[in-house]
Amino acid sequence: MAVNAELAIELLKDLRALTADENGAQRVAWAPMWLKAREWFQIWLHKLPVKLHVDAAGNSWTTLKGASEKTLILGSHLDSVPNGGWLDGALGVLSAYVVLKRIAEEYDGKPPVTVRLVDWADEEGARFGRSLFGSSAFAGTQTIEADRGRTDANGVRLEDALAECGVKIEAIGEAQSERENAAAYLELHIEQGPVLEKMGLPLGVVLGTKGVERHAIAFHGQEAHSGSTPMTARRDALAAAAKLALEIRPIAMRHADAVCTMGSVKTFPGIVTAVVGRCETTLDQRDLDAGVLASMYAEAQAKSKQFAEEEGCTVEWSRIWNIAPAPFDPELIALAEDAVRETAGTAYKLPSGPLHDAAEVSRAGIPTVMLFVQSLNGISHNKIEDTREEDLKLAVEALDKLASKTMDWILTRAEGR
Repeated sequence: MAVNAELAIELLKDLRALTADENGAQRVAWAPMWLKAREWFQIWLHKLPVKLHVDAAGNSWTTLKGASEKTLILGSHLDSVPNGGWLDGALGVLSAYVVLKRIAEEYDGKPPVTVRLVDWADEEGARFGRSLFGSSAFAGTQTIEADRGRTDANGVRLEDALAECGVKIEAIGEAQSERENAAAYLELHIEQGPVLEKMGLPLGVVLGTKGVERHAIAFHGQEAHSGSTPMTARRDALAAAAKLALEIRPIAMRHADAVCTMGSVKTFPGIVTAVVGRCETTLDQRDLDAGVLASMYAEAQAKSKQFAEEEGCTVEWSRIWNIAPAPFDPELIALAEDAVRETAGTAYKLPSGPLHDAAEVSRAGIPTVMLFVQSLNGISHNKIEDTREEDLKLAVEALDKLASKTMDWILTRAEGR
């Protein structure tokens, strides 16, 4: 039985019409439009022979009971960033829906393994800055005390916003119970980058999500009058920071898929007539290999000290946040390659720089893999985010093939073959 890929695209367009305005998607988690999107999706879910419930962390689960309790999970997220695109997150959820629908119809409501669809709560972290909220609760990596007092731009606390949506922050760890019998997790997502488009490929297999080292770096020099201070006498903190901004590029380019980004620079006193006495910067470094990530961090630290000394300054580092790489399951990667090759002819493998719920599922010890579909111009988190409809259809078909292969794989493992 063929999966109805056209229905997935139709539903994506309906969701866009319902929850977007002229600036893009507005499904920010824990806000009214997100709840509206979920209510709309529930109408479609009730058309299937499934059971529905929301867990302690706000993740929405749909369960198609199978002959075996061993469970295949398909998922992604309906929430978006403000002024977001029509595909990020929603593609994975609605593609999973049509795959679940196909499985239910083909097996007359009783597939060989249990199949579950999950819409993770607050993947984006757009309102409170806490990404992967629901999936981290599922994985047991939640940070309740650190997150409790987070506030949005209007001063609303995360704890209070959750309560308005029926979620008690103290109880979110109970979402770990949803891991029972989980045998595999699959997620389809837009690439959000330019790699597949540059290669002329519609689909890719994701090797894992890159680890992240994110630091604040402060260079300290000496404020001085810009007119009266000779160039040779200056202790210019911005000059030291600028050297590092250029150096992180070759540091990253020594490794195939690594990236380093200095995304914020603030100068003090920040006026045109003064040499910069203090320069505060941020550095984000990512790679799928933990060793490479550690090496890049060490290199950047060493270079910052060198450049600070050259400019008569000092430098201080403080960690903002870090997360380890999350390589995906090799056997599921192989199955994903087969599914993509059968669908589109070429199975290209690439890491994911952005974080995804799949990374948290993988950290919970559940075999995981993702598929990417090409993003036009590599743009995401923007109203112009787009993918060709023919590529979207291929993506849904590849996810469906992968789901079938994974069900067989689950049964083989369960039987010890």
